[in-house]
Amino acid sequence: MNKLFRLEENQTTIKTEILAGITTFLTMVYIVVVNPAILSGAGVPFGQVFMATIIAAVTGTLIMSFAANYPIAIAPGMGLNAYFVTEVVQQDVSYSVIFGSVFVAGILFVILSLTSLRKTLIMAIPPSLKYGITSGIGLFIAFLGLRMSGIIVESDTTLVTLGDMTSPGVLLTVFGLMVTLGLIARKVTGGLFIGMFITGLVGFFTGQLELNGFVDTPPAPVFWDMDIGAVFSNGLYTVIFAFLLVTIFDTTGTMIGVAEQAGFIRKDGSLPRARAALMADASATTVGAVFGTSPSSAYIESSSGVAAGGRTGLTTMVVAGLFLVSMFFAPVVGAVSGLPAITAPVLIIVGCFMMEGLAKVNWGSFDDAFPAFIIILTMPLTSSIATGIAFGFITYPILKLVVGKGKQVHWMLYMFALIFILQMAFFPGH
Repeated sequence: MNKLFRLEENQTTIKTEILAGITTFLTMVYIVVVNPAILSGAGVPFGQVFMATIIAAVTGTLIMSFAANYPIAIAPGMGLNAYFVTEVVQQDVSYSVIFGSVFVAGILFVILSLTSLRKTLIMAIPPSLKYGITSGIGLFIAFLGLRMSGIIVESDTTLVTLGDMTSPGVLLTVFGLMVTLGLIARKVTGGLFIGMFITGLVGFFTGQLELNGFVDTPPAPVFWDMDIGAVFSNGLYTVIFAFLLVTIFDTTGTMIGVAEQAGFIRKDGSLPRARAALMADASATTVGAVFGTSPSSAYIESSSGVAAGGRTGLTTMVVAGLFLVSMFFAPVVGAVSGLPAITAPVLIIVGCFMMEGLAKVNWGSFDDAFPAFIIILTMPLTSSIATGIAFGFITYPILKLVVGKGKQVHWMLYMFALIFILQMAFFPGH
């Protein structure tokens, strides 16, 4: 173990790495509950998403562990699971078609990770668009949490309005939100998971949560439940691009952030074994699509394990092992995912976490600020990450040209702007 993960070289011990792995797992295990709860909105069977979530997480995390030797865990990402559901509805196709889109995006992701194109694409897109996309997704999933819980409901006059705040489900959601906010504010390790656990207990004693067992044989995974041909016959190219682009930004930014925290970034700004690390999330996305879940990403929650002393792949090996154990608790996860009051607070709070980048947008420069603003505005209002990205990619180069800064814009942005304009003009449904 010492030689495999180079523990002495990284100034850590087996005990420290195991504790760090447990810490990381507790901070991100909520995805095992939340992901099935969200994707069930697209009609995907609970058992399929539950197993696919674990398979994707274990695949990506083990690659990160053994190939890159980093304490950075991988699992299906928040935001894109909600986008998956809205695209099933808006495109009027079955979820197997959107899984096909995820698979194609995953293959492209793998190819980009093997070349320098991924780095070029990341460098080409300005910070204001990157921060706008992340923040827009944050509002998108927070809004989803409010709707799922009944705090916000549809209205004929104002589109949405405040729901019945005295209903049992809404009261339980508010209780869970307050408890979880308190835990997060106090920096309690695993605050999101503990908050869900406490809310679930209250839901159980008030009769809103019904449990039919705790441990059971894991559901059989569903292999290859996707329709790749229909992806192209329906022209879902924007959907593929949205999955690809957001996953690239999200996972790369997270990876760099955690790597900096752990002290892995070299003086020249490079990340050792970067290609192996980037392959972890790309592989998890592809494998996840095959079994039935949305794209995977590096988890910022890995920073909690790093803070606990995790410095090597032994930390992530422990995380992967605990994910494997969790598959035997499907009855509990199934019951919990069926009660929105337990999962909605997580969506709302994670949405808040994703707004952090707004502070880095240059709001004093209108040609930088407006593209970020239009992304943030349109994502939740249109329930489409792809639409938000399109508006941002169109307005940014146009505004830069108008103010005489056209040469500062990478040629790839002009190409994307043209593609999005043509897509909106001739294929608005996609």
